[in-house]
Amino acid sequence: MTGSFWGGRRLFEQLSEVTRRLEEISRQLLEPETARDPSRLQSLMKERASLSPVAEAYEEYGKARQTIEDCTRMLEEERDDEMRALMKEELALARESEAGLKEKLRIMLLPRDPNDEKNVVVEIRAGVGGDEAALFASEIFRMYSRYADRQGWKVELTSVSENGLGGFKECVFLVNGQGAYSRLKYESGVHRVQRVPETESGGRIHTSACTVAIMPQAEEIDFQLDLNECHFDVFRASGNGGQCVNTTDSAVRLVHEPTGIVVSCQDEKSQLKNKDKAIKILRSILYQKEVMERHDAEAEERRSQIGTGDRSEKIRTYNFPQGRVTDHRIRLTLYKIESIIDGDLDEIIDSLISADQAAKLAKSGEESYAELGE
Repeated sequence: MTGSFWGGRRLFEQLSEVTRRLEEISRQLLEPETARDPSRLQSLMKERASLSPVAEAYEEYGKARQTIEDCTRMLEEERDDEMRALMKEELALARESEAGLKEKLRIMLLPRDPNDEKNVVVEIRAGVGGDEAALFASEIFRMYSRYADRQGWKVELTSVSENGLGGFKECVFLVNGQGAYSRLKYESGVHRVQRVPETESGGRIHTSACTVAIMPQAEEIDFQLDLNECHFDVFRASGNGGQCVNTTDSAVRLVHEPTGIVVSCQDEKSQLKNKDKAIKILRSILYQKEVMERHDAEAEERRSQIGTGDRSEKIRTYNFPQGRVTDHRIRLTLYKIESIIDGDLDEIIDSLISADQAAKLAKSGEESYAELGE
């Protein structure tokens, strides 16, 4: 959805502009020039698809308002008790519909994150806790992989550093799928686990942690990466791999000299494909760094949102002895740890999205909310 609709203008003006823009898109789609320009055609179709639900909700809201007006007028004129009872029932339903649609429209017109439809780069690092933290990091990777499967997204593991016990000291992977960032962006931060490690003979509960960084996969239009500031090394891939993966110098290490950021990619047999993925990951890391620097300059706005992307923030605890998972940002506790670790994250993510929307609505004030009823 184009950014020009969201933000400072009053709600009624925004809705009128949505309707006007849809009419303009319909006109442009009929032009011969549009049919000859596939990129423009795709852009217009995508914009129409994003605006249509808003226009449909606004139309339903208008119908509810009209029903309220009609029922109110008819109640003043009607003298039959049975008809008045039916009208009162219809009026109550219309008012309920109006209130729900009013809130739905407010949420639809909240400023949109331009990255929401992007693919995702995920980095998981073992934190405090040694081997147990590395084992937990590998479980978190599997949790997101299974969640991605449920969503119909594709996961590509690009690099991994193992600890010899099946744990991950660090791993980086891509998640490709519609709306991946819009849901996974709330997962950045410190994930803490409390349980008895298999290696613990005394049965004592240990606490360990891993950090998760969620970054939108940046395109060239988002961030211009100067390859003259980078240098590449090639090396032989290690760990599990198919034929040729571990026998040729196909793995790539990319170093960004101004920042010292290093990206490795070794999952493809082709050195060229690994190089391409490494560039995508580096571009996304630098883009996220730029975004976070802007957010730091807008600290008040950043604090008003759920899921800041701060990897130092402790966001969630997985307590195995009690079978619970607690998200500390919204004080949500669920006693279904096994299904959550197996990738059943929708209840948590939906709750985070709702809390984020509520915070943004509160910040936007009540002026636009009252307008629709005027």
